[in-house]
Amino acid sequence: MDQRPLAGVRVLDLTNVLAGPYCSYQLSLMGAEVVKIEKPGTGDLARHLGPDAALNEAGLGASFLAQNAGKKSIELDLKDAADRVSFEAMVRSSDVLLENFRAGVMDRLGYDWETLRQLNPRLVYCAISGFGQNGPASQSPAYDQVIQGLSGMMAITGTAETAPLRIGFPVCDSVGGLMAAFAVASALAGRARSGRGAHLDLSMLEASVSAMGWAVSNYLISGVETLPMGDQNATAAPSGTFDAADGPLNIAANRQAQFVSLCELLDRADLLHDPRFATREDRKRHRAELNVEINAALSTRDAAVWEKELSAVGVPAARILTVAQAVEQEQLAHRRFFHDVPFPGDADRVVRTSGNGVLVDGRPLHPQGPPPTLGEHNDQIPGLTRQQDGAA
Repeated sequence: MDQRPLAGVRVLDLTNVLAGPYCSYQLSLMGAEVVKIEKPGTGDLARHLGPDAALNEAGLGASFLAQNAGKKSIELDLKDAADRVSFEAMVRSSDVLLENFRAGVMDRLGYDWETLRQLNPRLVYCAISGFGQNGPASQSPAYDQVIQGLSGMMAITGTAETAPLRIGFPVCDSVGGLMAAFAVASALAGRARSGRGAHLDLSMLEASVSAMGWAVSNYLISGVETLPMGDQNATAAPSGTFDAADGPLNIAANRQAQFVSLCELLDRADLLHDPRFATREDRKRHRAELNVEINAALSTRDAAVWEKELSAVGVPAARILTVAQAVEQEQLAHRRFFHDVPFPGDADRVVRTSGNGVLVDGRPLHPQGPPPTLGEHNDQIPGLTRQQDGAA
């Protein structure tokens, strides 16, 4: 018996590409049954996105494989009368409906919230969009990079000379998906008390601004606008990226005790008596001078050595890894973060998938099956006559 927290919950997933599929992937890891409803013949756009052209051509692009393991796939055309009947039957028997169309699309298809609620009063309906379902920007198209720019993220990424810069992965899609998953789980908890479903209107822009934390609140509360500082942390010094003998090293000596430990380990106790570095605010004002002294001391040893020694005395420090190095960390292996599932239609291959960093009762969360081929589960939907190859 599946003991994961959302076991028994059924999610209808109409979403494409990343924010929505990332949301439903989180729900799936937590135990929900996720049924992807895909456009006949083509499916989720992510099926055709990724660095491997052959996989893209086969409808199994890396972008799709990464977010859809353990889900089911059926093909439905919500403009087709027979498919609408099947869809409505599924709505009646499901717990959650996810979509990430532009605002108003579901209404135009005849599935506004009131209609969906009549079909299933217990339904949790989550609409993920760039700007939300109302407001002057609600009809504007939005991709991750657009939201990064409008949120202020890009303006504070890089240095004064290089900003604005795009963050190196689609962070707004990921944040939007996580916030949507949190909202859905919360609504399901509320439904357990009230018996009623909920309409969730998720704005990626608002979720992203919320996730920026101090970068926004410093301005709202103190009137101080965040500026791009590259690899340095504005809240403290020394806190940022430094240069060891063989490469970069992150150090975050944000507390006075950590600064003391750092200086003692570097054999630079003299810095503790320098009035330029006496307090946090002093160190922030004289950040450049302090960094020169720290880098000079660090240049005598490799980053891995400093990482071990600084961590041992309570100073947060770590090397800066490439993605290839990051995924091979012993810590991730120890917690069984990655998991291999069968490659769709090929028993001799596997897809390496990510968990989500949560252990439930000591056990990591992994997908329960491979990513689906397009329409693989058409025959499991009562009343659906469309064949697995997508032909009517």
